[in-house]
Order: sequence, then C-alpha cells, then structure tokens
Amino acid sequence: MLRRAIIADIPRLKIIRSSVVENVLGDASRVLDAHYEWFVVNPGIFLWKEQSEIVAFSAADPRDGSIWALFVLPEFESRGIGSALLEASCNVLKAAGLSRAWLTTDPGTRAERFYRNAGWEVVGTKNDELLLERIF
Repeated sequence: MLRRAIIADIPRLKIIRSSVVENVLGDASRVLDAHYEWFVVNPGIFLWKEQSEIVAFSAADPRDGSIWALFVLPEFESRGIGSALLEASCNVLKAAGLSRAWLTTDPGTRAERFYRNAGWEVVGTKNDELLLERIF
C-alpha cells in the first residue's frame, strides 16, 4: 500500500535507508532528521507498507529536480514496489512544473540497471557516481 509518510515514520525510514546492500551511505551523519522532516512536510515522502510494516520509501526534491531517496528493504525487492515509489516521486516533480529529474547511483549496481530499465539515461558523473536523468 502506497501512502505519504508522517513525522512518526522517520525512525523506520532511517532503518530502511541503512538496510541496503548497495549505495550504502558512507557517513550516516550527513542525513539528518531535519532532512527527513523537510521532505515529509513539503513535497512528501512516499512509503510502501506490507502487512502494516513500512518496507520502502522514496522522496523527490522539487527545488532541484532530484530523486532524494528510493530505498526498498532487500527482502521486498523485485516486487514492483520501487517502480511505484519512483513514479510517485516523479509525479511530485511534474506537479512542481519540472520537465526532468535526476539522481546519482553507484555504477554497475542493480540500482543502475533498475533506473536504466525504467528509461533513465546516464548523462555524466558526479562525485564518482553515475548521474542519471529522465525527461518527462
């Protein structure tokens, strides 16, 4: 089930963010509760629940057109959850009047393949990561 996150969901979102096996956050202190709070209050964080448990989330930043987050617990991957969440985040950017979205991911990962299969194109690199873009 897809729904918007609330402030009380943030601790669970942080657990999901730290559970990934690819694109691991090198310095968890760089992502503050205040970041999550801004996304919850402003454009919204979308989450996915299975049997009343939050198992994935995504967020887009209409200030710069980026996908700020898309994370799925490993045991829930390959079920279409990531695709549904990515679409919800892209819709936030479209509603803000943007015509393109961008994100970064590590090269050679399942995440890279996921985004490429969803129509995203590599347009360069940023901080040793691939820079991908999707035009709406």
